[in-house]
Amino acid sequence: MTNFFTIKSKSKLLKCLGFLSLMFLFSLSASAQTTVTGVVSDATGPIPGANVNIKGTKTGVVTGFDGNYTITNVPSNGVLVFSFLGLTTKEVPVAGKTKIDAVLQENSNALQEVVVIGYGTQRKEAVTGSVASIKGDIVREVPSANITQALQGRLAGVQMTQTSSKPGAEMQIRIRGTRSLTADNNPLVVLDGIPFAGSIGDISPDNIKSVDILKDASATAIYGSRGANGVILISTNKGQKGQKATFTYNTYSGLKNIFAKFPMMNNSEFVALRKIATLPGSTAPLYANGPDEADNVNTDWQDLMFRSGIVTNHDIGVSSGTETGNYNFGASYYKEEAVLPGQDYARLTLRGAVDQAIGKYFKFGFTTNNNYSITNGGNLGLYSTLSTTPIANPYNANGSLKRTVKMPLDENWVYTRETIENLDDKWIDQTKAYSSYNNLYAELKIPGVEGLKYHIDLGGNFRTTNGGQYTGEGVFSVNPTTVSTAQIVNTLSTNWAIQNLLSYDRTFGKHQVNAVAMFSSEQTSYNRSQINAKDVPSDSFQFYNLGRAAGEISINPDNQDYYKSGLISYMARAMYSYDNRYMITATIRSDASSRLAEGHKWHTYPALSAGWNVKNESFMQDVSWLDQLKLRAGYGETSNQAVAPYSTLGLLASRPYNFGDVNTTGYYVSKLPNPDLGWEYSSTINYGVDFAFFRNRLTGTAEYYVTDTKDILLDVNLPPTAGVGSYTANVGETQNKGYELTLNGAILDNFHGWSWDVGVNYYSNKNKLVALSSGQQRDENNWWFVGHPIDVIYDYQKIGLWQEGDANLTKYEPGGNVGMIKVKYAGDFNADGTPTRQIGPADRQIIDVNPDFQGGFNTRVAYKNLDLSVVGAFQSGGVLISTLYSSSGYLNMLSGRRGNVKVDYWTPENTDAKYPRPGGATSNDNPKYGSTLGYFDASYVKIRTITLGYNVTEKFIRDLGVDRFRLYCTIQNPFVIYSPYHKETGMDPETNSYGNENAATTDFYKRRLLTLGTNTPSTRTVLLGLNLTF
Repeated sequence: MTNFFTIKSKSKLLKCLGFLSLMFLFSLSASAQTTVTGVVSDATGPIPGANVNIKGTKTGVVTGFDGNYTITNVPSNGVLVFSFLGLTTKEVPVAGKTKIDAVLQENSNALQEVVVIGYGTQRKEAVTGSVASIKGDIVREVPSANITQALQGRLAGVQMTQTSSKPGAEMQIRIRGTRSLTADNNPLVVLDGIPFAGSIGDISPDNIKSVDILKDASATAIYGSRGANGVILISTNKGQKGQKATFTYNTYSGLKNIFAKFPMMNNSEFVALRKIATLPGSTAPLYANGPDEADNVNTDWQDLMFRSGIVTNHDIGVSSGTETGNYNFGASYYKEEAVLPGQDYARLTLRGAVDQAIGKYFKFGFTTNNNYSITNGGNLGLYSTLSTTPIANPYNANGSLKRTVKMPLDENWVYTRETIENLDDKWIDQTKAYSSYNNLYAELKIPGVEGLKYHIDLGGNFRTTNGGQYTGEGVFSVNPTTVSTAQIVNTLSTNWAIQNLLSYDRTFGKHQVNAVAMFSSEQTSYNRSQINAKDVPSDSFQFYNLGRAAGEISINPDNQDYYKSGLISYMARAMYSYDNRYMITATIRSDASSRLAEGHKWHTYPALSAGWNVKNESFMQDVSWLDQLKLRAGYGETSNQAVAPYSTLGLLASRPYNFGDVNTTGYYVSKLPNPDLGWEYSSTINYGVDFAFFRNRLTGTAEYYVTDTKDILLDVNLPPTAGVGSYTANVGETQNKGYELTLNGAILDNFHGWSWDVGVNYYSNKNKLVALSSGQQRDENNWWFVGHPIDVIYDYQKIGLWQEGDANLTKYEPGGNVGMIKVKYAGDFNADGTPTRQIGPADRQIIDVNPDFQGGFNTRVAYKNLDLSVVGAFQSGGVLISTLYSSSGYLNMLSGRRGNVKVDYWTPENTDAKYPRPGGATSNDNPKYGSTLGYFDASYVKIRTITLGYNVTEKFIRDLGVDRFRLYCTIQNPFVIYSPYHKETGMDPETNSYGNENAATTDFYKRRLLTLGTNTPSTRTVLLGLNLTF
């Protein structure tokens, strides 16, 4: 029998032992955990918002405003990690301590950040000119065919504007606005130190290390006669010192679709329009249905035309470096299909860079960038697609597509995806381009003179294009027997450059001196030829062997071109800094050009800039909330190479005439020579301030500038008795002024795994025309007016619609009618308040199209390995020209003759409408003053890209030998936040074409005016990608 007492005793013993064990474990736990307090500071005092984390855990706190922190449950043998933006991270073993103070040092890498400034680099902190910089990693955050798309909205004062949505298309680049009236306003591009002679689209974004943009003349004067429009310095990737062999593979693929359909009328809307479109005083519609039309048919021509385009990119690279050399090689392939059938672009890029030192004093290297691209498809007849009425049936009775569609007065060739894709060899529009850009350099450190070295660059560039077009018999024509046409266009451009630089860079105590002298020479040649032919005997000939054409073979002299030009330059620059407080830079450059006549070839460009690092003064050391305050001012002179080769010699033109009974061709002087022609010169004064607050959590730059451009090239007209119409002279003058603001903030810096960065840039540029030729105040033919901006509209200004009971309608508009467009009257009035005349050409207004201000914004939120990035843009004011709504584009005629954009038009029951009564006031198809219907408020706020990315955790990829594995999804052009134009139309409010490209049969708008047209619809793209490093 078991002893009960014994059982109870054992039970109590077990309970006691268990209790003692728990107490022992608790005591061990208590002794292993502790609470630590302390203060985190730097050289200026306590740091609020610093991160304090237990290494290897997710536990962490943030210091208060006085820099104090308290962190609990810290292992006695643990390690605390102290970090703050712009300061070096510090790790401190706990070792049982309960109080740990940490002093963080400034990050030397941040202090030594350098930017490329032209023929050298400079510490960012010491820059005195206006320079905007962006790293290659940031450029690649926006997957794109070329860097212009990636830079949209990222840099203050740098405007990238879309002029075409065709695959591979480049953007128009303007740095601080437009200066010249007739010359090229594009900036100079410099690739790896050599002025770039090719297309910026030839530079793959995958190969870019950094982009530095020189904006003011004190920075660009070092490039002399090519610096007036700004300079874009592009540096490509190279291997790093001590880097093991590293392989990268980056790829993305996705689909692009139209951003939104063009808002055209459907069948019921169009039938209602056709019935109500009458002449004044009549009830009969202007047009009855055509042979292929019926009221019960509803055809969406856009659905039949547009497609989804595939976008894909693959890039591989390898790089490595030792103590004496490095290399970087890579290749990429990019392919993009348009939303319009037949249009696509493909590019293959091969690149390489090698640097090698030999001994202590000598090193050499080279870079090479090579591209081969194929562009297919020209502008299709999208106007015909949109203008075909929705009640036209595109199908035959057997279900096949009709060849043409007949409307009341018109007949359109049927443009659809199916018809275009089935053309095969009957329609070809292809351009093949090959380019090679190479630079070989050598550098010698001069023995015995520390800091002195000689550097030579040998650049060789080559670009050739072979373009051909073939349109088969009857293709795109309502006449099936229209003869075939073919064309060949070939170009060849070569460029070589030699740059010799002698530089000196030394620091003597608090004094830092950098000087560089240069002599360079370069030569560019260009050749273009074009041949046209008609009636090619077979589609299989395409655009080859045009000599076999049965019809006319023509060579138009105006389509041929050849030139050769050279430039010799001397340059010197000196930069001095004292105690990192006072900085001054002086530059002088002289250029001699073969384009100018004897006695005018040379010109000298001076520049001077200075900076004061106020924060580094002793009296500012106690201002702990201010980390940087630098004041800058600069003045410089530059020019653009506005004079085309041989322009000083005058021009000859051909003219047919009868010599007896024979018709022949002779030549005459069409423009007089002018040996006094010179460059267009610009002088700029620039003021800037760089600042940083709250331990570099908020940084920024503010600038103000004024640029005066003189000696602008314009034609001076001569009297008829001169026998020659005009000559070109340096007579015009413009002025640009503006301000820029850039802010970047680090709101969270690894706070419990969270990071959040925000950036915004804001700028405004205003230009005006100061002088025209011969004292003119206006040139109405070119829409140039002294005292007004360069880019204006010269047209009537719509102020509403005429309504019943409006006084003086018949006096303003004799024969007019209610519902027609009412425009602003600029004439005088009689004593009784009536106008002294009817509205006419004198009432046209000068309308500024430029925005009041514009800019961009970006933000990145990350939690551990997951991140979300957003890039957007905004614009306030200005005029958006939409050729879709302007009757000059013939898609808003409101007559019922052709398809019409969907609008709210005037009827006796709808008098508050925005658009005029259908049928207009006269028998003309276009409403009177119909061009005014295309002017909209150009303001917008939109998102350009959204990217969601994930960096795969290291522990999952380490065993695979992979260093980095990132997955991401990007949406380009996802949506518009605000835009009056988008609100009314649903369309993208950004321009996409030049002014003379989208009007159907007119050239109403000047080419320099960017418009929102129909030939190249805006798109939205969704991409999936990965980045792999191993």
